[in-house]
This record gives sequence, structure tokens and C-alpha cells, in this order.
Amino acid sequence: MGCLFLLLLLLVLQYPLVIFSSHLCRRDESLVLQNLKLKLSIDDSASADCESNGYFPYPKTLSWNRTTDCCTWDGVTCDKVTGRITRLDLSCSQLHGTIDSNSTLFQLSHLQNLNLAYNDFSPSQISSKFGWLPSLTHLNLSRSGFSGTVPLQVSYLSKLISLDLSAGIEELRVEPHTFKMLLQNLTQLRELYLTSTYISSSLPSNLSSSLQELNLVGTELSGKIPDDIFHLPRLQMLNLGSNLYLTGHLPTTQWNCSNSLRELDLSSSGFSGNIPDSIGHLNSLRKLDISGCYFSGNIPLTIGDLTELTSLQLFSNNFNGQLPSTILKLVQLVEFDISSNNLTGNIPNIFGNFTKLKSLSFSYNLFMGLFPSSVTNLTELESLDLSNCSITGPIPSSVSTRFPNLILLFLPYNSLSGEIPSWIFNLPSLKYLVLRGNQLAGQLKEVRYNLLEVVDVGDNKLNGPIPTSFSKLVNLTTLDLSTNNLSGGLDIGLFSKCKQLRRLGLSFNNLSVFSSQKDASLPSSLGSLYASSCNIRELNFLRAAKYVGNLDLSNNNMHGKIPDWAWSNWQISVSYLNLSSNFLTAIDLLHNFESLYNLDIGSNLIQGELPAPPPYCSSS
Repeated sequence: MGCLFLLLLLLVLQYPLVIFSSHLCRRDESLVLQNLKLKLSIDDSASADCESNGYFPYPKTLSWNRTTDCCTWDGVTCDKVTGRITRLDLSCSQLHGTIDSNSTLFQLSHLQNLNLAYNDFSPSQISSKFGWLPSLTHLNLSRSGFSGTVPLQVSYLSKLISLDLSAGIEELRVEPHTFKMLLQNLTQLRELYLTSTYISSSLPSNLSSSLQELNLVGTELSGKIPDDIFHLPRLQMLNLGSNLYLTGHLPTTQWNCSNSLRELDLSSSGFSGNIPDSIGHLNSLRKLDISGCYFSGNIPLTIGDLTELTSLQLFSNNFNGQLPSTILKLVQLVEFDISSNNLTGNIPNIFGNFTKLKSLSFSYNLFMGLFPSSVTNLTELESLDLSNCSITGPIPSSVSTRFPNLILLFLPYNSLSGEIPSWIFNLPSLKYLVLRGNQLAGQLKEVRYNLLEVVDVGDNKLNGPIPTSFSKLVNLTTLDLSTNNLSGGLDIGLFSKCKQLRRLGLSFNNLSVFSSQKDASLPSSLGSLYASSCNIRELNFLRAAKYVGNLDLSNNNMHGKIPDWAWSNWQISVSYLNLSSNFLTAIDLLHNFESLYNLDIGSNLIQGELPAPPPYCSSS
């Protein structure tokens, strides 16, 4: 019994807060948080970027009630023994206000984890007093409105494991010396994120072997990348994209990070040379993005050894030759983009293996041959882009999968022939359909679903009438049917429900555009109308289109004068106006057309002196 008493006495002496109090929070630190709250306000727009980055914004400080234990407040974590606040997570808290050197925040000297990301503390600068928080292991100030220069004192936080100073719209700078000291002093650092933070220096060598994630996207890095960066033994993510003046080559020998590296992004940088066979050693790689660089030569066979890849982005380089057959092994791919290279041969008919693919682009290469029929097996596909690939033959008329998830279908500027199969207009998720510049014939099919936003089938050999079901496309922003053999009367009322329509192309068909109802008009959202050779006689259908910028009404049957209301509407915004090849007898004053740059009124019946064109206008 005596031993038990002594044990209890020792516990009481060592942990009095635990035994006698259910309240852990220290009064002085509670006051610190209350004062911090008083200095900041809640603004719904302050965390606007949160949702697009996968987080849910809400005002955490509303739960901060002085009558309750601050260790129970939202975003606050205390040490269970001492009651000291060790973690403060106010990310996405819709906070607005300034955090300067006088902020009570810096009195929380035992903080280990501080997250202020996705708020709006503009025009605050990052105070040197962040260096007064020596216990910090995690510091996240990303996209929180801080601007100016990152103080050198941040590099004194020698216990840091994770540092995120990624910038938002405000300019945040890291001086070259500070950048060097960050990488030199923070020897325990595992994660460093400086996305869009202006550094404008070279990347030093001898980086800490502790680094696991390094994200320096859009930091204006320059010079040659040190070779040892590819040999950091624990490196899992390396993202150096959008640094145009950063140069280098991929290592030709064994990578020390070959078993750990999961993400490699060098996109839009100055990297060049061939992809070495050693790339196949990265057997844990899931994302490879070297798009927009200066790589050349053949794609190595060892690319097929990256069997964990889910995203492969090789577009906008100078690769040549044929796509290696080992691509067949990459069955985990979700995204694959090889567009804008110099690849030759037929598009390999291998897509039946890629059952997880959601996005596929082979556009702007030197491919040729028939439309790859195995594409139709890709049940998960959301985006298919085979533009400018010299593909011939018909689009398969029967598709078993029906592409239930397809949102984007781009097949322009090929040599596709035959009819547009009806299944294309029956895709339930399709929003963007572009088939321009082919040899497609036959009639347009009726549309079953109304999600379509862009339909461009111009410059083909389509004939017959425009289907009445196009009136159901209430989300339509672009419709281009120009340069075909479409015929029949087109009642402009067909588009009366298309309230978001911004571009309409009808030129060079055999259409007769009219309005069966006096008040029927194209929507006010219209910005461009191309209606050359459409047998137009009157313009009432344009009354509501007051902000049109490009207007081609050439080669029609308009007689006499343009109505006054039309001149009044057009002078506000029109920059391109083509009224040539009509039967107009007069043109009114044009001096109020400040935005007009191109005017064509040739081949009309105008007599007398022409009005002076606007100052920046070229006319004919």
C-alpha cells in the first residue's frame, strides 16, 4: 500500500496538470491566440484556391471561445503533458489581415508545426521572427499572400523537416544566398516546396541526403543542374518544371534514387539530349513529365520497364523514329501524351492493353495509316486527341463501349472519310467535339445529349440540313459548320436557347439563314459570327448581339442601308467587319468605331464619298 502511495505521489509531482486538471491549455498561450484572432478577420474569398487544390475552406477561428480550453479549439494541438501549443493549423481558414513582427503568433515558442496556407495575409512580408520558433519541424506559408523577400532567419530553423513557401499571385523572392543557406543548414529537411517563388539563381550541389521531395516549379532557376541531384538516395519527388533557363541531361548511369523516385517533372525547362537507357532503372516511377524540353533521338526500349507509370508526358520535344513496342507493358497508364514530336510510322494499334487510360494524345506527329480501331476499347477514356496525324479511312461506325466517360474528342486535320458515326453524337459526357479539316461526308446526326460546349466540324464535305436537335445544346459556346455542303433553310430561332453561344460559323455552305419570328435573335453572348454566303436579307436576328467583335456578312443579299440600331451596336465592340459583295447603297459614319481594325465594304452599290474610316482601321 505504501509503494502505491509513493507511486501516486511521484505521478502528481511530475504530471500535476494531467492529474488535477482536465484543461491542458496554458492561460498565457490562450491569450496569445485570442489576440491573434482579434487582429484577423474572416473573408470568404481569402481561401478561394482551397477547393481547386483538394481542400475545404471554413473559418476555424470561429470555434475559439475564451471560456473553453484552447487545446480543444479547431486547428490547435497541445502537448498532453505540458499543455504547450505545439501545432497550429489554420490552413484554408478564410483569414484576412496582416501578420507582422509584432504579431502574438511569435510568442508560441514551442510550436513544432505551423500551417497558415491558403489564407490572405497580404500585404504582409515573412517576418524574420519566424526564426524565433526554434522547435519548428513543419512550416507551411504557401499561397497565403505573403510577399517580399524571404528572410535569412528561416534558414536558422535547423529542425525543419518540411518547408513550403510556395507563392500565389504576390511576388515572393528568395535571395541566392538565402536559398543556398536553406539547402545547406536544413540538413534534416525532407520536403522543400518553393513553387512560383522567385529565386533566379543556380541550383547548388551537395544537397542534403535527407531530401525526399523537392518542388522548385517556376522559380527562374538557371545554369546547369548538378548531377548529384539524381543520386539523392531518398528522393521520391523531383519537380523542376517551368524553369526555361535550367539546363542539363539525364544521367546515363545508375540512378541512386532508382528505388525511391516516384515523380520526375522537368517540363518546360532547358533539358536536352537523348533519353538514356538508364531511365528503365526507375522501377518505382509513377509520373514522368519531360514535355516542352529539347530532348531528341529515339524513345528507348527501356521505357517499357517503367511498369508503375500512371502518367507519361513526352509532348513538345524532338523525338523521332517509331514508338517502341515496349509501350505495351505500361498497362497502368492513366495519362499518355506524345504529341508535337517527329514520330513516324503507323499509330500502333495497341490501345486495348491500356484499360485505365483517361487521357491520350498523339497529335502533331508524322504518323499515318488507318484510324486505330483498338482505341474504342478504352472504356475509361475522357480525352482523345489525334489531331494532325495523317490518319486515313473511316471512324469506326460501331463501338461496343460507347465511351461512357469521354469529354473531349479531337480528330481535326487528318484525312478521315466516310460519315460521322451516330455514336459520336450519343456520347453522354461529351463536351468538346472537333473534327475540322477532314474528308467527312454524309449528314449530321441528331444529338441525344445536351452537354456539348464546342462542336467544330468545319472544312469537310457534310451535306443536308442542320439537325433541329441542335436547339437543345444549351451549353454551347462554339458551333462551326463552315465550308461544307450543308443546305436548306436555317431558322435562327434554332439557337434561341443557346444563351452561352460565343462563336457561330456558318460560312460557305448552301444555307439560307432567316428568322421566322420577328423577335428571334442570336444571344447577347455572341462574340463572333461568320455567315458569308448564307443568303441573308435582313439583320433583325442580330439585335441582341451588342458585343460582337468579329462579323462576316459578306456575299449575302442585303440591300440598301445597314439599320441604325446595327451601327449603334457594332461601334461598341466590333474589330473585324466584312460587308463586301452585297447590294448596300450607303455606309454611315464610322468615326465612332474605335475598336475597328479591319473593314471590307467592297463589291457593293455604294455611291458618293465614303466616310473616313477609324484611325487604326485597314479597309477595302
